[in-house]
Amino acid sequence: FFLMIRRPPRSTLDRSSAASDVYKRQVSTQSTWDYQKMKDEKGIYPGLYSILVPTYNERENIKPFITLAFEEAKTYNINLEIIVVDDSSPDKTQEVVKEMQKVYGEDKVILKSRKGKLGLGSAYIFGVEFCKGDYVIIMDADLSHHPKFIHEFIKKQKETNCDIVTGTRYKDDGGVYGWNLKRKLTSRVANYIASVLLNPHVSDLTGSYRLYKKEVIKDLVPKLKSRGYVFQMEAIVRAQYLGYKIEEVPITFVDRMFGKSKLGANEIVQYLKGLWSLFLDVQFLNANSHILLMQKKKKKKKKKN
Repeated sequence: FFLMIRRPPRSTLDRSSAASDVYKRQVSTQSTWDYQKMKDEKGIYPGLYSILVPTYNERENIKPFITLAFEEAKTYNINLEIIVVDDSSPDKTQEVVKEMQKVYGEDKVILKSRKGKLGLGSAYIFGVEFCKGDYVIIMDADLSHHPKFIHEFIKKQKETNCDIVTGTRYKDDGGVYGWNLKRKLTSRVANYIASVLLNPHVSDLTGSYRLYKKEVIKDLVPKLKSRGYVFQMEAIVRAQYLGYKIEEVPITFVDRMFGKSKLGANEIVQYLKGLWSLFLDVQFLNANSHILLMQKKKKKKKKKN
């Protein structure tokens, strides 16, 4: 799967062969990376891009993830750094990250550890402070967000000068693979409920593969209340109401090959609570917007008179 050129065919994926292909493409610890050459030449995509990736028990996934991300960077001459925020994974994810630092350099693979499992949203808030890039790319470490789409996110941002690019599973060539019917229904229902309550301008509100301008995500972070899975949904909704320009890129989302999903009953309950809280906030924002609009109209009438 991971060797397919741009889009995977809509067919059943063989997980065992896919896993084998991924590891065949991994670089050895003796590999080198010519970043000085990248700095000396004018890149296709100038500027530094920071990938922010939270981890918890991703030992088997983080190595191919980092490898594939830097292969993508090399192909398109993207100046890239990866910030790994690990919540003290008991499976020793950090040991693998340190191995990858020997391959690509500690300035390109940055490891930031936290004590205990503190949540996805708080990992983003913590990690963004260490991003040196002009743009921040948010991704999952379990390879469900394939690095091959990175340059498409960057291309879309350059073409439109938008503030945020978000991946969508539910538009154009986007899709989901490897999920059972229950998981697909859960995602669809979650998106449907959110779309009815929040009236977003994006097709995949619960997706978490995104590119932000650095100043935009730093502006959004202090305004966000959520710390769990609702974090990304709240970020895109608040960005919409703050007037930021948002564009979408179709992606293919594939269920994790290694490890277990972190989505459980508790996360679903927290999602529903967070969604309701966000709905109330949106009503408040709409009311304020209406009041401001009426005030502007009154001022215009006074000026005319």
